[in-house]
Amino acid sequence: MIVAAAVCPHPPLLVPEIAPGTDAELGELRDACRAAVAGLVASGAGRVVVIGAGDLAHDVDEHAGGTLAGFGVDVRAGGDDLVLPPSLTIGAWLLDAAGWSGPRTYAAGAPDTSDDVALLVMADGSNGRSEKAPGFLDERAEPFDAAIARALADGDPAALVAFDAELGAALGSTGVPALQALGRAVGATTKGATVAARVLFDGAPLGVGYVVAEWVPSGRTA
Repeated sequence: MIVAAAVCPHPPLLVPEIAPGTDAELGELRDACRAAVAGLVASGAGRVVVIGAGDLAHDVDEHAGGTLAGFGVDVRAGGDDLVLPPSLTIGAWLLDAAGWSGPRTYAAGAPDTSDDVALLVMADGSNGRSEKAPGFLDERAEPFDAAIARALADGDPAALVAFDAELGAALGSTGVPALQALGRAVGATTKGATVAARVLFDGAPLGVGYVVAEWVPSGRTA
């Protein structure tokens, strides 16, 4: 059963050592991610399941870790077996920073949520929100990101499942499959009941859409 869930983006720029001097642009986003993950740590879950995009042949546990050496800094996160793709490495880094020492599962697909687990869903939005964005300016980007924020604010699992992964990929977002996995998992848990939802951040610093949100399925308290 899902005790709680949080959605965070996974730009390496969340790690201050990678982007020193960017607190003005990214400080609010970093604070929101810290708050969301702190909520997971305090949720009472026996395990945190991190879902994200990337090359991972099968689910792995807390022995897995990742490195950000490819981004120019010697930062490692998680366990000693450095197999995690960047999205899950950032998830591991957020859990490390929050002091989570319990069991973990990292997944690039649909993980097992039969036990009491908290989900940490790593999902970026579009990269085309401004002319200086990595994907330049795309008129489809803002409504795409707004739809993600609205589904998360409404606690609407079905809306997440219905997102178009091909459109997301065209807009530079790899987050749709992870959001769909969240929607399916929470939909199966709540069976149509309500989800208490809160968006902690919704913006596009540096032209990339990021949303940070917390979900608590019906029958649970934050």
